[in-house]
Amino acid sequence: MSGEVIGLSLIVLTIFLGIGMAIRIITPAIQKIFLPSSIIAGLLMLLLGPEVLGKLSDRYIGEGAPTSGGIFKKEMVEVWSDLPGLLINIVFACLFLGKEIPSFRKMWKTAGPQISFAHTVAWGQYVFGILLAYFVLAPFFGLPHLAGALLEIGFLGGHGTSAGLSDTFADLGFEEGKDIALGLATIGVISGVVIGIIAINWGARKGKTNILENPHDISKSKWTGLVKKENREKAGELPVRTTLIEALTLHTAFIGLAILIGYAILEAFVFLEKLTWGEWTGTYIVKYVPIFPIAMFGGVLIQLVLGKFDRFGILDSKLINRIQGLSLDLLIASAIASLSLSVIGNYLIPFLLLSFTGIAWNLIAFVLIAPKIMPDYWFERGIGCLGQSMGMTATGLLLIQIVDPEKESPAMEGFGYTQLYFEPFVGGGLFTAVSMSLIAGVGAWPFFFITLALFLAWGATGIFFFGKKKK
Repeated sequence: MSGEVIGLSLIVLTIFLGIGMAIRIITPAIQKIFLPSSIIAGLLMLLLGPEVLGKLSDRYIGEGAPTSGGIFKKEMVEVWSDLPGLLINIVFACLFLGKEIPSFRKMWKTAGPQISFAHTVAWGQYVFGILLAYFVLAPFFGLPHLAGALLEIGFLGGHGTSAGLSDTFADLGFEEGKDIALGLATIGVISGVVIGIIAINWGARKGKTNILENPHDISKSKWTGLVKKENREKAGELPVRTTLIEALTLHTAFIGLAILIGYAILEAFVFLEKLTWGEWTGTYIVKYVPIFPIAMFGGVLIQLVLGKFDRFGILDSKLINRIQGLSLDLLIASAIASLSLSVIGNYLIPFLLLSFTGIAWNLIAFVLIAPKIMPDYWFERGIGCLGQSMGMTATGLLLIQIVDPEKESPAMEGFGYTQLYFEPFVGGGLFTAVSMSLIAGVGAWPFFFITLALFLAWGATGIFFFGKKKK
């Protein structure tokens, strides 16, 4: 594929991100559900691409029509389908770069209840996903038991993880799983915001919240997402002079180094598996693991070294966040734009069953389990996990910001600390990456009992340890 096609694909992608932002600004209905511009752009590109406009044109106008195959070249859609698998490495490499890694004691004291609840929800998605796959999806719809991992991959992992695992789906002979997972991620993000806003109104009426900004009183700037000049935050500080190197170039270099370290670690384990347990048992797991969760550990290693030896504060967390945000916007838009609707159509009933099961479990956990785990501010703490468990960390942050705009509760700080003990493992972390490989390697029932044990352990820790400390 030529560089010209790749360049044009990126240009078109960024233009549609701008169009998505404009649609968000001028459409109050979309503002009310806080739908990100990247999702709007991806859906618009999907509608104008081969899966919608192209097929409608072929059916009603004819295959020779100018709109046959959509308005985009086939090669452009192929570029978009490859982008998420690359960009997810950047997103995960950025998670800990430029950020202070606090002591375990401090994080556990502040975020312990939220860590326990988040893990309970995550492992519960595996438990109910495997049960659904084994007793319904496999015998009645012919899906493999691997489908039991789709709830956690699609809802908690989100678009990035779903797209980033495309090679794993293909290697395990479950290519349609990627499109089902991406569809679940899209449903999750939309339902997460809608259900989150409904839950906030319910919490306000029923007196479940301690601190709350009424959703009806939210300022216009929050709805649109535009910030007045006098209220803008700095995008970041420049730790180096441009005569030495451009700051963004420096930060990008460290991100690349984190990915390279992750790649080296992964290749070492693949080689070790080939020489040891893989050769002995014929069961291979590590070779199906993608780079992105290991790139996160590469970032942690770099940050630990910098924390010990860097006297200048060479990395700025806000600049890292800007690079991560750009990568995530491009990832989400390109993943949705290259989504195969025909695959979802072929598995519509399983897709709906998975969607209903995931949403129902997340809601049940929030309403019934969160109050038993959180010693204080259960609503403010739990609403963040509800948003994240539907597919986006940003949704969780948004919902916490609505219920606690002045950060009077420990919800926001605890939510941040939670990610350090959550995302390395689930929600797109290492276990998420190997979950399908484990199911293929050890079988559905051993996998079920492993996840069930972790589900019960985290739930018991939350209820009987933190829940007993209620004020």
